[in-house]
Amino acid sequence: MRLVKNFNEGWSFVKGLNQAPAVIDESWEILNLPHSWNNIDGQDGGNDYYRGTCYYVKKFNKNDFPCDKKVYLEINGANSSSDVYLNEKHLAHHDGGYSTYRVELTADLVEENLLVIAVDNTANDYVYPQMADFTFYGGLYRDVNIICVDNTHFDLEYYGGKGITVTPKITSTKANVEIVGYVKNLQGQAVRYQIKDKEGNVVNEGFGESLSLEIENVHLWHGRRDPYLYTLEAAILDGENVIDNLSIKFGCRTFEIDPERGFILNGEEYPLRGVSRHQDRWGFGNALLKEHHEEDMDLICEVGATTIRLAHYQHDQYFYDLCDERGMVVWAEIPYISRHLPKGRENTISQMKELVVQNYNHASIVVWGLSNEITMGGANDPDLLENHRILNDLCHEMDKTRLTTIACVSMCKIDSEYCHIPDVLSYNHYFGWYGGDTSMNGPWFDKFHEKYPNRAIGVSEYGCEALNWHSSKPFQGDYTEEYQSYYHEELIKQLYTRKYLWATHVWNMFDFGADARAEGGENGQNHKGLVTFDRKYKKDSFYAYKAWLSDDPFVHICSKRYIDRVEDVTKVTVYSNLPEVELFANGVSLGKQASENHFFYFDVPNVGETKLEAHAGEYKDESFIRKVDVMNEDYVLKEKGAVLNWFDITAPEGRYSLNDTMGNILKTLRGKLWFASLAIKMKKRMANSAKSGAGMAGFEITGDIIQMMNGFTVLRLTSLVGMMDVSFSKEELLAMNKKLNRIRKPKKLR
Repeated sequence: MRLVKNFNEGWSFVKGLNQAPAVIDESWEILNLPHSWNNIDGQDGGNDYYRGTCYYVKKFNKNDFPCDKKVYLEINGANSSSDVYLNEKHLAHHDGGYSTYRVELTADLVEENLLVIAVDNTANDYVYPQMADFTFYGGLYRDVNIICVDNTHFDLEYYGGKGITVTPKITSTKANVEIVGYVKNLQGQAVRYQIKDKEGNVVNEGFGESLSLEIENVHLWHGRRDPYLYTLEAAILDGENVIDNLSIKFGCRTFEIDPERGFILNGEEYPLRGVSRHQDRWGFGNALLKEHHEEDMDLICEVGATTIRLAHYQHDQYFYDLCDERGMVVWAEIPYISRHLPKGRENTISQMKELVVQNYNHASIVVWGLSNEITMGGANDPDLLENHRILNDLCHEMDKTRLTTIACVSMCKIDSEYCHIPDVLSYNHYFGWYGGDTSMNGPWFDKFHEKYPNRAIGVSEYGCEALNWHSSKPFQGDYTEEYQSYYHEELIKQLYTRKYLWATHVWNMFDFGADARAEGGENGQNHKGLVTFDRKYKKDSFYAYKAWLSDDPFVHICSKRYIDRVEDVTKVTVYSNLPEVELFANGVSLGKQASENHFFYFDVPNVGETKLEAHAGEYKDESFIRKVDVMNEDYVLKEKGAVLNWFDITAPEGRYSLNDTMGNILKTLRGKLWFASLAIKMKKRMANSAKSGAGMAGFEITGDIIQMMNGFTVLRLTSLVGMMDVSFSKEELLAMNKKLNRIRKPKKLR
């Protein structure tokens, strides 16, 4: 029988050594896995988290494992490159921080052993990712196991996979399940497969290394509505003895993606409306425990999502299992992101092979993602295009049951060859946050659909940031919870009414670590989540989606954290998936409202202290507001560690300042000339950062980038380019502002 023993406990940890240690120093930290050394410094801003090689060291006795045959070390996640040493002998090297790999230890085991795993997240030019808007946490951050098997066993070494592929093919009411086993050292032993239903009853069985088994009256896996799973029990038999065994859950389903009807599951239209997810959280980095994965899944289910884009890399097998069990339709991808690396092709191929091999049997996965925003430096690079054609062909060769896709950066031209390599595609658009306005989103997709009616198009990212800032007059870029609510209300109405969109994925379900970020008043994070980084607070926009997607009845009053208000009549927004809402102010009804779009808006007299109650059927929610004469400064954004805040800037009437948007400044000739000089400075500094090997090197300021950033204030733009190691001093910013103050605004902008 196969023995799998968890090997997480009792590791010694050290950073800063020049080579793999031969002994354990008693001064080193003792810890249990999973672990990341960037769980704090990778989330606090400054883009200064430790990137280097660290060592995990452990002593163990050969007799700890009741196995006298083959012994494998299984590493489920070591970011981003790693090396394994046993008793000072180098056994393996692995590039890619998000997948499983295994190393055979058998021949090099002695009675007392010293195991060293070197993990390295240093910047380089050949392992993805190297440039992206998230922290590349270093660490041995998933489970490590010891696996003992017989000489004859299901293959453990082929790209970290299970050693068995299960491919159900549905015909009418039957499923023909093709099972391919990859058995090492088979010498006359029998291989038995049993298919069991959810209750554990054997519905069919057979013998042979590879074969087909039929399921009569098959029970289909039907997403959230009915995520039914069968179990394949695989065993290698030596006589009556089981010498190796595996248990694999699988689902039987068909799907297609139609350019007009969207996603179709088992012959029925099944709209994919959901979220994207990063695998980290506050204080843990990416070293998540099972209960963290479960809490994430519970929250995603609560919001009512039917799909998850698991960005931007391979996630934990436990989370893919949860997706199968909860009925989530999944987009799985590799971290081929932001900047094409000429030396990185082999790494994209190996990471894609690992993604497909390790996840082939998951019913939840329907598309393999080839890349994300990889054309930030342009879409015409022949090497980039060839890399994508190779990956696309590789996916089709390895898996004939699924489709390929990409996530295109907003300014990528829809006619580019790159966009037409995969089977389907999606775009990352942030109109209403990074330039433009919210009304541009739906029409953009209509134009694409009109020009390419036979190409399935979806939305892979859209969103905006919100923290605990508040305003009764929210505006683009203010980081208030109220603007995020407005943004998502508008996007929901536009995107969810366009059936042809094959999938939509909010960016992001949760706030996540991005140590290079310095915006919104809380550095080191991207705050576009519907839920905070610590999972403690569901932002109002969470409930906007719940109102559209969930069948669980509820009512929710927005802006509960926005208590002190100066206006005499204030707007109060309520979300509910019930047809009618009544709002009470200090017990007095302000009327009932019906809404087909699940959003209810009430004008509330703001006098003294007011207790609000919203009623929808038998459900209710409460809130509280208070009339004040002066705006509560606790609600106004103050950048943490900012060189300047907006209120420090002189802004004469009718003149420009750092608080004006790029789009408005560029409407005047003098404004264009001013920006041209700024762009030259930025390009020079970015070139210098490239020479120094900075993480955002390779990013270029193109016309498309400028257009995308029209919605930024200059102050916000100068803060954001800090992520690209392009910083401006207080004196430089004040000098910029002084020049802008000399430029008159057009009359229509005054």
